[in-house]
This record gives sequence, C-alpha cells and structure tokens, in this order.
Amino acid sequence: MDFTMSARGAEYHQRLSDFMVEHVFPAEGAYTEYRAQAGPGDHTVPPVVEELKQKAKAAGLWNLFLPAVSGLTNLEYAPLAELSGWSLDLAPEALNCAAPDTGNMETLHLFATEDQRAQWLQPLLDGEIRSAFSMTEPAVASSDARNIETTMLRDGDHYVINGRKWWTTGAADPRCTILIVMGRTDPDAAPHQQQSMILVPVDTPGVNIVRSTPVFGWQDQHGHCEIEYNDVRVPVANLLGEEGSGFAIAQARLGPGRIHHCMRAIGAAERALALMAERARTRVAFGKPLAEQGVVQQQIATSRNEIDQARLLCEKAAWTIDQHGNKEARHLVAQIKAVAPQMACNVLDRAIQIHGAAGVSDDFPLARLYGWHRAMRIFDGPDEVHMRSIARAEIGREPDPLAAAAVRA
Repeated sequence: MDFTMSARGAEYHQRLSDFMVEHVFPAEGAYTEYRAQAGPGDHTVPPVVEELKQKAKAAGLWNLFLPAVSGLTNLEYAPLAELSGWSLDLAPEALNCAAPDTGNMETLHLFATEDQRAQWLQPLLDGEIRSAFSMTEPAVASSDARNIETTMLRDGDHYVINGRKWWTTGAADPRCTILIVMGRTDPDAAPHQQQSMILVPVDTPGVNIVRSTPVFGWQDQHGHCEIEYNDVRVPVANLLGEEGSGFAIAQARLGPGRIHHCMRAIGAAERALALMAERARTRVAFGKPLAEQGVVQQQIATSRNEIDQARLLCEKAAWTIDQHGNKEARHLVAQIKAVAPQMACNVLDRAIQIHGAAGVSDDFPLARLYGWHRAMRIFDGPDEVHMRSIARAEIGREPDPLAAAAVRA
C-alpha cells in the first residue's frame, strides 16, 4: 500500500497550487462582495466564478474528479480535492468538481443511456449547466432510504411523480436544469427494489421549488431546496438504469461523493490550522504572543495530529477503491465519512476559539466553514449510520488466527 504522490499527481498538484494562489484566493473578495450585495435570496452565480472556470479550463484543471475523463486515480485526485477544500465556495466549482454535480455526473456516466448522456452529461462536463439530486424528504427519516414516500408511478409512456423533497442542493441556481429524483416505483416489490431514479427537467410542469433552506443562517449560492412534485409527468425514457435499481444507483453515486467531501474537508481543516497558527504568531495576550501559551500550542499540535490521521485514512480508502473497487472500500469510506467531518469541526472550532470574537464573524472564513462541515456530519448519511456500518462489519468479521488465539487466552 503506497500513498506516494505519482509524478503525474505531483505535476497536477503544483499546477493547482499555483492556480489557487494566483487566481482563487484573490477572487474570494469579489465573490463575497457580490453575494453580500445580491442578498441571500439571489442565487445568481457571481461573475468571478465563470471567469475562474474559463481559467481552469485553459490550465487543464477541469473535471479532475472523474477518472474516465481526467485519467487520474482516486488516490491521485485526493490531494487535488484537498487543495480545492481550502476555498470551498470557489475552487470546486471553478474546476467543475463541485457537489452535487460531481455525483450526478458520475451517475450519468455509469447508468445513463447514450441519449441521456448527450442531453445532460455532456453539458455538465462542459460546465454549461448545473444539476441537483432530490432524495431526502422532510416527512421521513431519509437516512433509511426505504422510508422514502415520493411515488413515481407508470402511466403508459410516462411516470407520474408526486411527493415532497428537501435539501435538494443546487436547485435554486438559475443554471440548474436537471434533477435526479429518487422515489418509489413499485410499493409491492422487495424493500430494496421499490425505488428508482428518474431525470426530471426543472421546468417540467408540477415541479414547484418552495424555498431554499439556510444552513446555520447562511444561504448557499446554489440553494438547498424544498421541492413539491405535483403530478409531474416525465417520459419513461427518463428512467435511469432499470426500474427498481434506485438503491444500487444511490450507493454507486454516494460512495465516490462521500470520499470527495472528505478530501475537501481535510483541505478546509488545513486552512483553519494555517489561520490558527498565524493568529497565534501575531496576537498578543497577557504580555506574550498566543503562540507561547501552552494551551494554544496544545490546540495546534492536536489539530495537526488529527488532520494527518484523517488524511491517511482517506488515502487508504482512495487506494482501496482504485485497487479493489467501491464495494471492497465501502467500510473504509464509512470510516472516513465519520472521521473527516468531525475532525474538520474540531480543528475549525479550535481556530474559532483562538480568533476570539473575530472567529465567529464573516471577517474570516471559519464560521462559514464550520457551518458547512457540521452539516456534513448529517448529509450523505449521518455519523450514526456510518458508525453502525463500521461496527457491524467489525462484529461480523471472521477472526484471523491471531485474534482467535488472543480471545481464547
């Protein structure tokens, strides 16, 4: 198991590092100013994002997340995604590597027909449109997808969709043109064969975007939307994969998506640690810099330990996906999904504390990053679900001879 950065990965890493320094960080002020002036109800993309996208394309830093397009392995992509996590609002989208589009592009790449790919995947790969994934529902515990109540019943050459979703990230963005909707196509089938996924254009009659839900008071530019589906009719040709394959598609979609989130979380934690160290060096309290205070040193050292531990686990999961596939790596992905958001929250919380009142303001990115990563402990499966999976795998594992001998001793 070798996590050494390949020559190709190192070359991409240097180019992306330069891109972050020369283009992304200097653009953060313009992005923030535009969003502040537009107001929380305006989900129009700030012009600086489209400018960055063109620069990233020109630099060959585009669609890095998808191995079939970029040629990069998951292990090679991991440090690149980490770099993008340093500027969460700007860098992932500038590289066309932002959720939920990445997961949706992965889904279309794996399960869409040629016609579906031509109509939806190619414009997404080109960065011309955006998309959303509509699974979670307000009325049920959607961490157990068997609870999903939205119906998608066949009527001749169409499916008729009725239901209410929320946390459909990206649907408020004016560029969002397609929704991937998960719902129940056969209530009488076996539990894991009741659900399907269907492509629903946003402008289909009966699709009603009710509101965009804020996260800790912050309105995301792309929106986290509550959507009503009222007798929404879409052609049978819009079905993704086979009827009843919704669970299988969801697992294929969420596996890479989860680890990509974790990669970016490590980058956010690195930025928090960099800010923490700078604050400690320059801020004086009780007659000496914070850097000389023992408690601050402890917080910085603990943060470094936690970041590096999480990175190694993330690299192990990425390596396992590359070598053995998503199924073999599923428990490692569960581990890092439980570890990385908590780690990021820990590091960000310490950075906020060391910054004092400034840390909870918008003068620094810490409060915004904390809100996102605290939410990350819930989306794509809450911590408790992943911990349950990890425990079940451990309990169900056949003991090797060493463990068997040790427990009998």
